[in-house]
Amino acid sequence: MEDLFQTHIEENAPLADRMRPRTLDEIIGQTHIVGEGKLLRRAILTDRLQSSIFFGPPGTGKTTLAAIIANATGGAFVKLNAVTAGVKELRAIVDEAEQRLRLYRQPTYLLLDECHRWSKTQSDSLLPALEKGIIRFIGSTTENPMIAMTSAIVSRCRVFQFYPLTSEDVERAVLNALRDEERGFGKRNVVLEDEALHTISAIANGDCRNALNALELAVLTTLPDEAGEIRITREIAAESSQRKVIKCDEQLFYDMLSAFCKSLRGGDSDAAIAWFSRLLYAGVDPRIIARRLIAHASEDVGLANPQAMVQAVAAADALEHIGLPEARLSLVQAIIFICESPKSNSVVMALGEAAADAERSFDEPVPVYLRDTSFAGAARLGHGKGYLYPHDFPGHWVKQEYMPPSLKGRRYYIPSDQGQEAKIRENHEKRDLLRAETPAPTGEKNEE
Repeated sequence: MEDLFQTHIEENAPLADRMRPRTLDEIIGQTHIVGEGKLLRRAILTDRLQSSIFFGPPGTGKTTLAAIIANATGGAFVKLNAVTAGVKELRAIVDEAEQRLRLYRQPTYLLLDECHRWSKTQSDSLLPALEKGIIRFIGSTTENPMIAMTSAIVSRCRVFQFYPLTSEDVERAVLNALRDEERGFGKRNVVLEDEALHTISAIANGDCRNALNALELAVLTTLPDEAGEIRITREIAAESSQRKVIKCDEQLFYDMLSAFCKSLRGGDSDAAIAWFSRLLYAGVDPRIIARRLIAHASEDVGLANPQAMVQAVAAADALEHIGLPEARLSLVQAIIFICESPKSNSVVMALGEAAADAERSFDEPVPVYLRDTSFAGAARLGHGKGYLYPHDFPGHWVKQEYMPPSLKGRRYYIPSDQGQEAKIRENHEKRDLLRAETPAPTGEKNEE
């Protein structure tokens, strides 16, 4: 009876579950880690796999590979979910594993799904078992373990990264399911049009599970035609597929934002718009993008084109006033303006050098002639004595030292030769000549 019930369960399992690869040769994609001669494949085949972390997007084969390891290994295999498993449950598994190893020399593999969800306390409770070799740990996670997990666990594991499947990989998995008579739809007269196959693959976005779920829904909800064919058209495939989802976890968010910012800096309008659109599609708060535009208007354009800041701030204001989707136009306008503007990093360089000097330089008193004169009694203290008012001189400029005494001669702002900043550079060069040729006006007291 148990076998009959098990058969019923397997027959009613989702197509994606039924079509899980059972051997290493059936795995689609991930050839960089399970291809012929690769380390992970060799370790599995020789039953020498040590503690590992499988890291990658959903639907790329992490759990499937763990199941293959369970079938291929001579060791015991225990599966836990980090969301529900506690320290007490883990200690019981470790005790059993230790007894198994002592009595039968049999290793124990522990598969932990969503391992990034484990707290530091839970992780620390596993460390002794890992160090002694009592447990061979296999963690499965969609988050970057270098960020989401404790370093103590990561340092004791080999990290294997899984990548999204290619469109060709997903299409191959779909076609395999159509042909398989035991687990798939091989016994049904299903005709999947080429455009329908491409649609399912595109919307799946590298997620094999998503693609097989779409195929199953399309087949089960489409009636045979007069010829007895279940014909899946592009329209049926699109209806059966859920809207494409970008799994924007924390790491992917920062990676896409980094690509967006680098595209702005590199002056590639098309790439910047592409990453902007992906960020919005993934549900990222558009105010984050607006803030980056304002920052890059100074950081990467600066005074080479001061209007970049005006455009960025105007786009941010538009976002606050009219919101999405209309404000997308204002944001894209600012993106294009920043990308196509001449570039200069003189502002960020000036700030960096000045901030460093402020931290490490000697804090001497402000020179007397530069001190505040706005209060009663300032003159009695000598404040402002010797100060030269630039507007009283030709060209509204006069040779005068303004720097803190310990930083005399330091230059922070070095204008580039790009855009409008080229004119500023020219003015600086003229003033440098004047400083060298013009004696200090009588009454200047830069020593005070």
